[in-house]
Amino acid sequence: MTLALIAGRGGLPAALVSALPQRPLVASLDGFAPEDLATDMTFRIERLVPFLRALEDAGVTQVAFAGAVQRPRLDPSLFDPQTAQMVPRLLAAMQAGDDATLREVLAIFEDAGFAIVGISDIAPGLVPGAGVLCGAVTPQLDRDATRAAAIVAALGAVDVGQGCVVAQGLCLAVEALPGTDAMLAHVAGLRAVSPDPTGGLFYKAAKPGQDRRIDLPTLGPDTVDAAAKAGLAGIAWAAGEVICLDVSSMVARASAQGLFLWAR
Repeated sequence: MTLALIAGRGGLPAALVSALPQRPLVASLDGFAPEDLATDMTFRIERLVPFLRALEDAGVTQVAFAGAVQRPRLDPSLFDPQTAQMVPRLLAAMQAGDDATLREVLAIFEDAGFAIVGISDIAPGLVPGAGVLCGAVTPQLDRDATRAAAIVAALGAVDVGQGCVVAQGLCLAVEALPGTDAMLAHVAGLRAVSPDPTGGLFYKAAKPGQDRRIDLPTLGPDTVDAAAKAGLAGIAWAAGEVICLDVSSMVARASAQGLFLWAR
């Protein structure tokens, strides 16, 4: 079977390709090219049906998604007749939110005859199983993680975010559209005004009911540095549903800065 990777922005697509035994065909949405990874095809939503046919002609049978994309601005003049018939379907999904849009994208690829595979299926090493990777988790941090998991589940139920910061049972920040970096920078600002010696933690998890084949949350070495700058004791995440870029570097940086890493 031939695999195609639909790659978005960021370092995840390159990390995924490096973890695979054989390089897949790499395609990217116009304007959302991945970092440090050459693409074999570029496509536009307005020409989605011809793109799907090109994948089929290339012998592709499986498709994986990795990387960040935003809703592109559509140009009505570029639609081919077959893709134009999908417009009501796509617009209805976009109006229903990001999760609905992703589900509709998956459905379109499946309707075209492609099997959708998740990153955990083809590169399980990028999605750590349960365990403390470094550092120590105290009873208070365990309680903070339980509290954080409940908050993230509530956020995810209304399609808001996939992360939050909790210290001593108090929620200091939640992740929304600006993303993880902005949230952790905000916490760092709070700590500068009123330092909290108890540390607390950053918690990340997939949304309830989220299709695990696409748009899993991602952590990386830079996340560790940002958590340290925010004065946190560590990072916890839901085991088996969060992608970790370069686990060895994450562990090295966390250990050097006295943070724990916990796949919960």
